[in-house]
Amino acid sequence: MTQEHAAEPRLTSLVHGGGCGCKMSPERLRGILAEMPAAAAFPALMVGNEASDDAAVWKISDDQALVATTDFFMPMVDDPFVFGQIAAANALSDIYAMGARPVMALALVGMPIAVLSDATIGRVLAGGAEVCARAGVPVAGGHSIDSIEPIYGLAAMGLIHPDRILTNGGARTGDRLILTKGLGVGVLSAAFKKGDLSEAGYAALVASTTQLNTLGGQLPAVAGVHAVTDVTGFGLLGHGLEMARGGGVDLEIRAEAVPLLEGVADLARAGRVTGASGRNWASYGHDVVLPEGAPDHLRALLTDPQTSGGLLIAVAEQDAQAVLAMAHEQGFVLAAEIGRVTAPHRADGVPSLVVVKG
Repeated sequence: MTQEHAAEPRLTSLVHGGGCGCKMSPERLRGILAEMPAAAAFPALMVGNEASDDAAVWKISDDQALVATTDFFMPMVDDPFVFGQIAAANALSDIYAMGARPVMALALVGMPIAVLSDATIGRVLAGGAEVCARAGVPVAGGHSIDSIEPIYGLAAMGLIHPDRILTNGGARTGDRLILTKGLGVGVLSAAFKKGDLSEAGYAALVASTTQLNTLGGQLPAVAGVHAVTDVTGFGLLGHGLEMARGGGVDLEIRAEAVPLLEGVADLARAGRVTGASGRNWASYGHDVVLPEGAPDHLRALLTDPQTSGGLLIAVAEQDAQAVLAMAHEQGFVLAAEIGRVTAPHRADGVPSLVVVKG
């Protein structure tokens, strides 16, 4: 380490937010995108930005389509290697959420080079490369800039048969909802930044956020899987609403069935929540029905921004247990059935999300 970097600051001290909690609120993002001119029609573009889906899809041939996405953010942990792992797993998750197999990634790097050493920056890139190696893909290039806050992520590409693409818009009435990872990444991150996170809580945070959502690449083989999305910065309710709107249905979530990471419930009750959860609720709370008398911490957990979160899967009732078993076999130990898909209940037919007790 050179002399000028001898007293490097904690990574999280250099940023105003971390992980997917950095994302713009859904409301702000909708307003910005509304100002974009309408794109020209491209017959090969199978999934674009009109559907709020996880990645874009371009048809290459009758038996192959390219899935492309990008994701990057500021650190939510101080270990540079772990930061790289989390960011890479989060970016690849969008490929898996479409049912695709990742084939290549490009690194997106912005670092305050006057503050961080080459060794530290190299550890971030090494963490990302380790996750990509686990996924079986090369980091084949990328781009780097000198920035005020440290930023890392990937542009990722995958392949899939055009007839097997999974989107967030296919949920059908009667489907069961499965969530593959526990909620609470934002809560744990908030506690970490304040120095209040236990060793067990930190271990749960790292284990969850560095686990690849490889299950998604196997879901197209299950006929009853109708819709998939990954739960990230908008929280379970936000990404659930995107699924509801995409399919013209309602989602009903059983609050007590939603899995939580280690220590999250107690931290949330103690007020260790993120500002992003409040912004999320302000953006879409008008389309959510909570149980009467629901405590504030429940709302905070259901809107908690997840980084490299789990997959939310809408699957026909007869295949739900098989998908759940697949998840458990692949190490998603907290995977659970958390609700069902119903017909829209509002008189105006606008899709919404209902949270019930039990």
